[in-house]
Amino acid sequence: MGHAFTSADEEELPGVTPEQVWEAIATGPGIDSWFMGVNEVEPGVAVEQAFGAYRPRHPITAWEPGERLAYGGEEEPDGRFVAYEFLVGARERGSTVLRVVTSGFLPGDDWADEFEAMTAGGQMFRRTLVTYLRHFAGRTARPLTAPGPRVTDWPALWAALGRRLGLDRAARTGDEVVLDGMPGVVYFANGQTLGIRTDGALYRFFRGVPDTVTAMHHVFTDDHRDERTWSTWLGDLLVATTRSEN
Repeated sequence: MGHAFTSADEEELPGVTPEQVWEAIATGPGIDSWFMGVNEVEPGVAVEQAFGAYRPRHPITAWEPGERLAYGGEEEPDGRFVAYEFLVGARERGSTVLRVVTSGFLPGDDWADEFEAMTAGGQMFRRTLVTYLRHFAGRTARPLTAPGPRVTDWPALWAALGRRLGLDRAARTGDEVVLDGMPGVVYFANGQTLGIRTDGALYRFFRGVPDTVTAMHHVFTDDHRDERTWSTWLGDLLVATTRSEN
């Protein structure tokens, strides 16, 4: 049967200009600072992404600089597709409204699990974009994607991560935490993702497919930790999870 879906989010951004929003959504360095992988934008033509072996090229279907961007929507042989639209509007007193619409179709009778993961991930990406614009607008991040080990007990993994952050439970949106000595705040958390903002980075942890924990960070400082370092960090976290169960 399959499942068609549409989701929309609208956010007012005081002190953020439409030009800053456009740079974040319509340039490669801007997208690198909040989305995933490494991105390139050919203005008015296509958005290209490199995320491991996943390297899609999304045709741009609407290009109105400073106002509207839409791309994606190309169907795969089984009918699957995802399309994105960003609407930018200036408001009085120096604020900007951003509306993000995601739509698509998931084929087959087993779409539910994929849709759940896509919904959780989509919520994180949109919240990361808003957090980036509110705290780092105009700055460019170094994106880091670090795969971690396979996880069999996700509640235990999230609880262990919470302890690593100085909590006695899994982290929740709004928690003040400490990540490797750096004070931060949890800007978003749900059952499959966790995002932390510090003064110099956006740190994110995802429940990946198939059931691996993955870090996708955006670093705005000269922090030299690389993907291998973070993969080791995630491996140590899983060891801590196992020890807490014994």
